[in-house]
Amino acid sequence: MTKDHPQNQAQTHSLTSPDTFWSHQADQLHWHKKPTTVLQKTTKQLPSGTSHDHWAWFPDGEISTCYNCIDRHVLAGRGDAPAILYDSPVTNKKETYTYARLLDEVEVFAGVLREEGVKKGDVVLVYMPMIPAALIGILAINRLGAIHAVVFGGFASGALAQRIEASKPVAILTASCGIEGSKGPIGYQGFVEEAMKISSWKPPKTIIWQRDELPWRPIDRANGQRKWQALVKSCRARGWRAECVSVKSTDGVYIIYTSGTTGLPKGVLREAGGHAVGLHLMISYLFGIHGPGDVMGCYSDIGWVVSHSYTLYGPLLTGAATVLYEGKPVGTPDASAFWRLAEEYKINTMFTAPTALRAIRKEDPDNVHISRVGERGGLKSLRALFLAGERSEPSIITMYQDLLAKHAAPGALVIDNWWSSESGSPISGIALVPHAGHNRADPISTPSHPPLKIKPGSAGKAMPGFDVRVVSDSGEPLPPNTMGNIVLGLPLAPTAFRTLWNDEERFYKGYLKRFDGKYIDTGDAGIIDEDGYIHIMARSDDIINVAAHRLSTGQLEQAITTHPDVTEACVVGIPDALKGQMPFAFIATSHGVADTKEKKEKLFQEVQTLVRKQVGAIASLGGMIEGKGMIPKTRSGKTLRRVLKELLENAVHGEVDKELNVPSTVEDMGVVEVARGKVKEYFEELEKGGKRHASIEGRERSKL
Repeated sequence: MTKDHPQNQAQTHSLTSPDTFWSHQADQLHWHKKPTTVLQKTTKQLPSGTSHDHWAWFPDGEISTCYNCIDRHVLAGRGDAPAILYDSPVTNKKETYTYARLLDEVEVFAGVLREEGVKKGDVVLVYMPMIPAALIGILAINRLGAIHAVVFGGFASGALAQRIEASKPVAILTASCGIEGSKGPIGYQGFVEEAMKISSWKPPKTIIWQRDELPWRPIDRANGQRKWQALVKSCRARGWRAECVSVKSTDGVYIIYTSGTTGLPKGVLREAGGHAVGLHLMISYLFGIHGPGDVMGCYSDIGWVVSHSYTLYGPLLTGAATVLYEGKPVGTPDASAFWRLAEEYKINTMFTAPTALRAIRKEDPDNVHISRVGERGGLKSLRALFLAGERSEPSIITMYQDLLAKHAAPGALVIDNWWSSESGSPISGIALVPHAGHNRADPISTPSHPPLKIKPGSAGKAMPGFDVRVVSDSGEPLPPNTMGNIVLGLPLAPTAFRTLWNDEERFYKGYLKRFDGKYIDTGDAGIIDEDGYIHIMARSDDIINVAAHRLSTGQLEQAITTHPDVTEACVVGIPDALKGQMPFAFIATSHGVADTKEKKEKLFQEVQTLVRKQVGAIASLGGMIEGKGMIPKTRSGKTLRRVLKELLENAVHGEVDKELNVPSTVEDMGVVEVARGKVKEYFEELEKGGKRHASIEGRERSKL
């Protein structure tokens, strides 16, 4: 790779001279108080006596994210430009919010919140479906200088109660129901009221957006419940509105919860200045969305960090339009949904999870829908399809790259990018408009430069501000193409977290302690190749140790999905008395491929050959289960490997019916039970044939 490529230049500039690089980016936004310091490096002293290197971005600046997302565009004369394009196939509703209309709605609802007691620095918990009120509510909270804590709408009451206790909100914004695709309305009233009973913290107000599909009844005013629409009507009639309240750059914008190893969720805190500056750069530099006339289609729930960054904040910070989609990739009504949206709204950049594309491929293996829309020119606006949330296997990247080359805008790319709730924006990727790193003020008129080449299976190269490295378990740097722990040097990029909500000790222990405060431990394992491309192969705890050989689940899944009939694969370790562990595959296939015992055996041998050829004999599968709807995922699309691993371990020890530790983020518990049934069936067949899986050591049977 040539070092003079603008993506490489931007990365080098951001790490060697962060003050000048990020000062230029900060200049593109409106500051209520312009910062005089860009990066401040400090040492943090913890109550336990531990100290570690720390940092702050734009520490003496003051900013309002809401002002930068809405007010400044209206004041610049762009009030008639579209801001939110709401599309809900589950309710048959479509609606466009211009920037002027959005400002009006947010001003009034911020007035509502102020009247209900919300003030600067307070926390308001948001538990909403993908409807305009969710974005209006979040922006209104921000307008007051308050912090929002986001929870997936429809989360179980126990998980919701945990987050209420952790964030201590002064109010909850919710809706009467969400609509889960073809399943129909799911009432939120039971979840919220039960969570309030469980939680020791009782938020004084609950503001409910009533939906016709399933109303919340009764509204209990005595216990602080209020109807959203009625409050807005009252404030509007009285002319009650709220102006923007600026906050310090280092003050919080939102708290987003991510799974913790202890079972207690970790509250990642996003800070105002760095968040706005970083997203405003990335929406142009990485995603090619610059301002009015551009359209972003990010298909992610607002409860996930991706949707926060690129359904809500990123597009609005730059004055573009964002598609708010209340639907699924398939089933609302079919696998054509994404391509319909791209055609109807002339989407320029689309963002989804690999699991969505696998679902589409499974329902439409011959790509009939995308080809039909593409052949009539419906995808000519589409310049890129971004994937994140889990590793994208090369086969899916290559397939969609071929389809985009045929039907989308000239030079359209499929780009895998890697990030986390903690990072707030991509840690790696391929920049669509790399010269925007040098001139964010006017990226369109700057002489353009083609993006770096795509390497299927890689998540691209490091993004500005992220110093990505691969180290051994002892923290020693590893040479290119050597599997190790992926870590981040300090300081992190401006969008990334600097702490956990009210838990400095846990921040240190969970992220810094492993490598003595020198690096942030991402929990991911992989390699950086000789060209600087980052390959995320697995979570560190997803590495399978086979006879002292460390195998990546991602590498094995990559090999398996090169089989033309395999639409999805998930590999976990199964106990083995000789080797400690063996790789075990759960796969989904095209219809009818493995509907007899003979076909299943033939498929297994074909897959086994691919694994041995592409990874090596040491990686031979210890077994495989084929079936539909048995690979559990979180609501954000991540595969829950540890659930399948636990199922197999229980089965090996004769406890297949033992209760599983399933996280509250699971999308569908029914899928877990399908997997249990398949595992039972597999072990029964194995025993009939006189075979069995065994572990090196037994374990005491649990008392049921």
